[in-house]
Amino acid sequence: MGRQLLLLVLLLSTTWGFGQPDYAKLIDYYHQAKNFNGAVLVATAGKIDFVRAAGVADREHNIPMQVDTKFKVASISKAFTAVLTMKLVEEGKLDLHKTIGEYLPSYSGEARDKATIHHLLTYASGIENQAEPLAMQSYQIKLSLDAYIEKYCSGPLVSQPGTSSNYANTEYILLHKIIERVSGMDYEQYLASVILNPLRLESTGICYSHDIIPQLADAYTYNDSTQITKRDEPYFTEMFFGAGGMYSTVADLLVFDDAVFKSKILNAQTTNQLLQINTDLGYTAYGFWGSDGWGTFAEKFYYRTGGILGATSNWIHTMDTQKNIIVMSNTNATNLYELSEQLYLMSLGKEVVIPE
Repeated sequence: MGRQLLLLVLLLSTTWGFGQPDYAKLIDYYHQAKNFNGAVLVATAGKIDFVRAAGVADREHNIPMQVDTKFKVASISKAFTAVLTMKLVEEGKLDLHKTIGEYLPSYSGEARDKATIHHLLTYASGIENQAEPLAMQSYQIKLSLDAYIEKYCSGPLVSQPGTSSNYANTEYILLHKIIERVSGMDYEQYLASVILNPLRLESTGICYSHDIIPQLADAYTYNDSTQITKRDEPYFTEMFFGAGGMYSTVADLLVFDDAVFKSKILNAQTTNQLLQINTDLGYTAYGFWGSDGWGTFAEKFYYRTGGILGATSNWIHTMDTQKNIIVMSNTNATNLYELSEQLYLMSLGKEVVIPE
């Protein structure tokens, strides 16, 4: 069957039922019809059921995507930062209910003696998000962590800490600095000592813009109106700090997932604190969002998304069926949450409906 005819058949057949999950067919459909370029992993209780790559990692040199391709994971970095923060809590070095000023005495923002570590972890500090109105500008001029915090994370309070959750990078950049000050190590060293080295995550790290990182996918921005794909505008990935500066692979992220949810990094009590869902603060857990069931997911689950221009990712962990859905892409052309929903349904042997 020719490729165009196959695509036409897939487009007309938007409801699929399977005796056995046909993940490859689904990924082929999303690649051909919905411009998916990336890697997908489905696992049950930490064991891989399916892993597949589609598309190209480098369009200039036509380098194909591989299952071990590395991706900028953007805000998935926040899950790592949350775990590092809770490790310091577990060791008695941090108190969730003490304020920023307890750990950063030189911090000049209005939230200094009002916003706590808990507020930072749940995006509930109330600090004005001064970077967002500037789009990518705050990440395009190289600044030190201290200079970035002074310039973009020390603004006035726009709400009282703890009253609402307003997602931003601000809180996790402050947590990056607190981790360094309290641990006595720079963030990258502490990340390696607590997570990367013990778990042997050799394909995960900080994405420094000047480094040559083998097998790191280039990222591309897709314009819906013009249907043109362009290379992402330049920025310093490391300027997202603990809020979004990392890279990883689908396999490494599965190992991290398994370690988080099976209390291999934190003890059981601290893991429960990490995963406590704050329903009054936008259903935030620490580094994740959680729900007792919503939409397609008729069970308790946690999810973590990431997105910087074309670098996009989606990570879902279900609690009852123990499904792990991890999708990483180097373009913004595809709805990764939608794809994750279909992979989840397929993993349960349920009918898959592709939205028009």
